[in-house]
Amino acid sequence: MDVGKLPSQLLADLLARIGPYRSGRVVVGPGVGQDAAVIDMGDRLLVAKSDPITFASDLIGWYAVHVNANDVACMGARPAWFLATILLPQGADPSLAEAIFQQVLDACQGMGIEVVGGHLEITYGLERPIVVGAMLGEAERGRLVQGSGAQPGDCLVLTKGIAIEGTAVLAREAGQSLERLGVPGAVLEEARGYIFQPGLSVVRDAMLAVESAPIHAMHDPTEGGLATALYELATAGGVGLAVQEAAIEVLPCTEAICRAAALEPLGLLASGALLIALPPAHCDALLARLADADIAAACIGSVKHHSEGIIIEGRIGKSEPLPQFARDEVARFLAQ
Repeated sequence: MDVGKLPSQLLADLLARIGPYRSGRVVVGPGVGQDAAVIDMGDRLLVAKSDPITFASDLIGWYAVHVNANDVACMGARPAWFLATILLPQGADPSLAEAIFQQVLDACQGMGIEVVGGHLEITYGLERPIVVGAMLGEAERGRLVQGSGAQPGDCLVLTKGIAIEGTAVLAREAGQSLERLGVPGAVLEEARGYIFQPGLSVVRDAMLAVESAPIHAMHDPTEGGLATALYELATAGGVGLAVQEAAIEVLPCTEAICRAAALEPLGLLASGALLIALPPAHCDALLARLADADIAAACIGSVKHHSEGIIIEGRIGKSEPLPQFARDEVARFLAQ
């Protein structure tokens, strides 16, 4: 298999082996399109997520905090506690451990998250560091949002545009290769800063959403880009989707890098954007609230009955199935 996510059908088959939960306290278990697990803790719901960082090596500890926090926030919960397993290659200088550990601390302190545990070791056979994060948060029962909640008729809102993380990772990890392909240095410098502005975090986006409208579903487009996230959202909810290509904002550096490297923005690692499904009567109010908070957002389509499939309406009016990506465009480029 190629580097990246497992094929969705294989993943679904593996998850189907998980039997019924004897505790009776698992509210949300693992599933395609579900961003985190939810456990009933009585008066509160505990939201738990674990995710590794494997594509990035620069600022890897910082990435790990934000990527895991995003998935917890997609469930309507505020991230609160973080554990990090940091694996370093043989021969790593002690300064690498110090740098990654400080990145984790700085990212958590900036978001009011407490570091409560984890593990740090030198690991045989690694060529680069890997950080596996685990984020915990709490949600009120009435504010829990599931990735499976999209309903026919809902509007689909996308915040910030695409593809923040993939663009930044490519600029930081493969800048010289991209320069040889003709990407100007100024574009690469701006792209490296995408993780800070527009920013990798969607915690603020998600918290504003659940405070502003009755949200049916949220999902964090990560590996495989926006296209994969849309398929995951549709699979989780058993629905179809119709998306307007012209409504999807492709960020300027993303467009420049993808054009030079022959990459497809829809399949590029897209953390930093948030997909939101909500009733159409509340869409304008949500967009206005996000605009007031200086968070760019647009309605990019609508949720349909599953029989209508998952389609994208092109800029010239032609409708066709939304493309699928067997592997993320970042992974494909880095493997070349």
